[in-house]
Amino acid sequence: MAELKKTVLRPAKLLRYRLLAFLAVLGPGFITANVDNDPGGILTYSQAGAKFGYALLWTLIPTTIALVVVQEMAARMGAVTGKGLADLIREEFGFRATFFTMFVLGLANLGNIAAEFAGIASGLGIFGISKYLTVPAGAVLVWAVVVYGSYKPVERILLLFSLIYFCYPVSALMAHPDWMAAVRQTFIPTVHFKSSEYLILVVGLVGTTITPWMQFYLQASIVEKGITARQYRLSRWDVIFGCLVTDIVAFFIVVACAATLHLNGIRDISDAAEAAIALKPLAGQFAALLFAVGLVNAALLSAAILPLATTYNICEGLGFESGLNKRFSEAPAFYSIYTALIVLGAVIVLVPHMPLIKLMILSQVANGVLLPFVLFYMLKLVNRSDLMGTYKNSRLANFIAITTSVVMVILTVAMIWTVLRGG
Repeated sequence: MAELKKTVLRPAKLLRYRLLAFLAVLGPGFITANVDNDPGGILTYSQAGAKFGYALLWTLIPTTIALVVVQEMAARMGAVTGKGLADLIREEFGFRATFFTMFVLGLANLGNIAAEFAGIASGLGIFGISKYLTVPAGAVLVWAVVVYGSYKPVERILLLFSLIYFCYPVSALMAHPDWMAAVRQTFIPTVHFKSSEYLILVVGLVGTTITPWMQFYLQASIVEKGITARQYRLSRWDVIFGCLVTDIVAFFIVVACAATLHLNGIRDISDAAEAAIALKPLAGQFAALLFAVGLVNAALLSAAILPLATTYNICEGLGFESGLNKRFSEAPAFYSIYTALIVLGAVIVLVPHMPLIKLMILSQVANGVLLPFVLFYMLKLVNRSDLMGTYKNSRLANFIAITTSVVMVILTVAMIWTVLRGG
């Protein structure tokens, strides 16, 4: 009887141990992937559902694969080398290449940071609150959370913010979609490549999935959390889990807008807040409220992470001390740059007649210019035997990564061309 009890308990204890070990490394991959659903991403998903119903859901499958492949490489390099991506680029490719990368990335991220604060203003504007109150309050909140906290408490807060994204699945359920049509279009797509609007949204959905800042932030977070090659197997599941969750959330945003806006002939929205407002008479006040809460949460989370990611990148690339576990006196450049980015991003939104749309377009162009360089750096580094040892890419991993990189570069170039042509 005692032996039977032991055999029953052992699997349970092993499962509990593995769960606790996974929770210990959970964070970097999950947070990074979820920040990809920022206000700009939510707007794109909302437009896809409003314009084409369920017809663009199929794009989420290749998007998820691409996201997993590139994020996994960044996380693996961080765990094995104990260094951030900017650090490795400086060591392998020299200061000039690093400076160019950091300069373009900084410009791109500044535009994106301003867009996140614009998302805060837009989301809370639904409730009739002025941007001159919401933007400064949001800036102070995200600044205080990061500056006055060490890595673990900050990570817990960001994980909590990430969970609020589950407002979107609830909102979609309340919209009563045609689930059979949604599932069918996800796996058996009906494409409309003759439609220029359809093509633009395909490029927008897939081509903006992998942005340069994500790889830098993820790798820096892996290093700061202290994840090594020993814990990497579990950390990889954090990356995969994060990528799956973020695209499941995207799925429900498309479904919510397809089941309401598209079905009722509302095909054009220029702001994610418009989608939340339009949902109210179609899916109910609570569904619209959840959609709006998700938008504000996405903007706050992104407004905290993007300046932090940029600061990590610049400090690593230029050799400054960095990290949330360091005091201001130990890393003055780190905290000063972070503060400056928060202030600049907020001020840009508050300046009257600031052309935010043009700024966002320029930031996308900068991301497009930088992306092929970052992907080249990553593939070069992850295949170095002296750097990665047995953790370097296999032939299959290289094939998938190179194919993904080429497709992402082509889509990004196509997106830039489309945006510039349209402007």
